[in-house]
Amino acid sequence: MAAAEERRIVIFHGVGEPGRVLEPGESRYWLGVDRFRAALDRIAAHPDRQRLSITFDDGNDSDLLIAAPELLRRGLQAEFFVLSGRTGQAGSLDAGQIRELMQMGMRIGSHGVAHSDWSGLSTPELQRELATSKEALEAICGVPVSSAAIPFGRYNAAVLRALKGAGYAVAYSSDGGSAAPAAFLHPRTSLRRDTTDSILENILSGTMPPWKRLRRFAGMTVRAWF
Repeated sequence: MAAAEERRIVIFHGVGEPGRVLEPGESRYWLGVDRFRAALDRIAAHPDRQRLSITFDDGNDSDLLIAAPELLRRGLQAEFFVLSGRTGQAGSLDAGQIRELMQMGMRIGSHGVAHSDWSGLSTPELQRELATSKEALEAICGVPVSSAAIPFGRYNAAVLRALKGAGYAVAYSSDGGSAAPAAFLHPRTSLRRDTTDSILENILSGTMPPWKRLRRFAGMTVRAWF
């Protein structure tokens, strides 16, 4: 696959003030509204915009209340990966809000049920996690849900096999770098509170030192095979 065909995929999480108690270490993935808007401005104005994709993890209610209107103002779309076990809870999207995102032209994917580490689950637990979330979201959306984002970016060969077995057509990780459209596993890069403008530009441009690219490739290969 030629590099020119690859895409760079960024991950946002929460925006603004959280409406729920955050997990340990989660706060660094929440962006202030101004910082979020500035990041979207850079994406919208980027010369390689057509090769950039935007995703959101966790199903926070800021996805609809803040993120989606800002995306639409810039002519951008995104895919939102929802935790089905949090649907309707304080600070998280409810079923009506998920459908509202779809009406705005956004896509919905699965992030599992309970934000658990899939690589640490037994085979029956993992199968239930993937199937339960898929079924719950499809009942809400009224259409097939065929994509999943791996919580914490932790996966192994068993996780990838289970995702395919559950009927997902594509899985998203947090490995960084570029994604080949035809591949099953799509690496993404998280934008965090400490992501500087220069780092963001490198992410959007697909700039990665050779040593880091090699280490990334080796890590993905090992995780995918063992």
